Amino acid sequence: MKVKSTHMTDTSAASSPSSFDRWRIVVLLMGYTALAHFNREGLAVAGSEVFIKKLGLSEVEMGWVYTSFGIVYTTLMLLGGWLVDRFGSARVLTLLGLTMGTVVALTGTLTWLSNTPASLFIGLLLLRGLTGACSAPLHPGAAHVASDLMPDRHRATANGMRTAGALIGIAFSYPIFGWLMDTFGWPWAFVVSGSALIVFGVLWKCVASPSLPAPQPSASVATAESDSRAAWLLLRQGNLWLLSLSYAAYSYLQYLFFYWLDYYFKMVLKVSDADSRRASFYIFLAMGAGMAIGGLSTGVLCKRLGTIRGRRCIVMTGLILGALFARLGVQMDDYLSVSICLAISMCLLGMCEGVFWTTATDIGGKARGFSGAFLNTVGNIGGFIAPVLTPFLAESMGWPGAISVACVIAGLGGLIWFWIKPPPT
Repeated sequence: MKVKSTHMTDTSAASSPSSFDRWRIVVLLMGYTALAHFNREGLAVAGSEVFIKKLGLSEVEMGWVYTSFGIVYTTLMLLGGWLVDRFGSARVLTLLGLTMGTVVALTGTLTWLSNTPASLFIGLLLLRGLTGACSAPLHPGAAHVASDLMPDRHRATANGMRTAGALIGIAFSYPIFGWLMDTFGWPWAFVVSGSALIVFGVLWKCVASPSLPAPQPSASVATAESDSRAAWLLLRQGNLWLLSLSYAAYSYLQYLFFYWLDYYFKMVLKVSDADSRRASFYIFLAMGAGMAIGGLSTGVLCKRLGTIRGRRCIVMTGLILGALFARLGVQMDDYLSVSICLAISMCLLGMCEGVFWTTATDIGGKARGFSGAFLNTVGNIGGFIAPVLTPFLAESMGWPGAISVACVIAGLGGLIWFWIKPPPT
């Protein structure tokens, strides 16, 4: 049973912002996403440089710390999407900045509360899980904003820009969070990073929220129940399941590099901290550039080839070629050659991101927050397996072998698009 797309009707109920205001909000959303992911990735920077190397945690323990975020984040994703549909993206994203920033800042207090690796491990598990809970509505809410604000022809571009913000935040976490640790120590690095997110949450409330459409109040309990049924009816759509399965395969390779790239350079290739940070910065910046390029290219290709073939072309090219370049990169020993191949791989993968989110919100219609949350839930199930499974595979296959497994999974995710048919716009 199909759910009819009605998101432009919802938006029209509110006063329509000008084109300048729309793009201003997209840029703010890009910055918000960047800062949220900067805070998420900061732990990976501290993990390889401090928690494993200096404070005695093992690779497997850090893998569980990374995955504790994913377990809670993924478990609460559908609830986060429902909250966005119910209370509006403006309110929910404001709350996200205030709560997530507070929990990240509290991570810096672990230095005073724990004096053994075991107590540090437990503290990181708990706070990382809370961070996952606070950040669950981020991408459903951001996709909701893009869907509310932008006409069809600009929606993929807006989604490409705001997802590019995530990779910009991740890229800058290596040099900037690393500099904060070098200058002030790792506890204060978390305090400063979390405080910045709190400030941006207030900025979002003051600047962006007034221009966003308010959620439409339900006329009755029956209307609210109808909205809930519309969300759950999406689960009958094979298109959404196939889309989410492909996104899970994409996320497996993506998240492997999110959490283990810095470690791979330092511990496997034996490069310096400075060179590892520099390489990670450029690789993730390349992925962010790919997201922006993919968003712009999608509009052009869909206009020439149609919605289905245009989006299919972007995702299949990005996933299959991205997997091949990642596989090529891990076969090399030279630091520069590895960095170039992985940067090309991440750029190609990044081209797919906006297509996934635009297609999910198109499928969802008025329940687009829920459909985006479902996409991210399934995607993160695939994505957060990688931080735990990869070190286990590396023990028996070596790191190149473990990464090659992820490349095969990503390539298969691209082939799934032969059976995905995005709704025409």
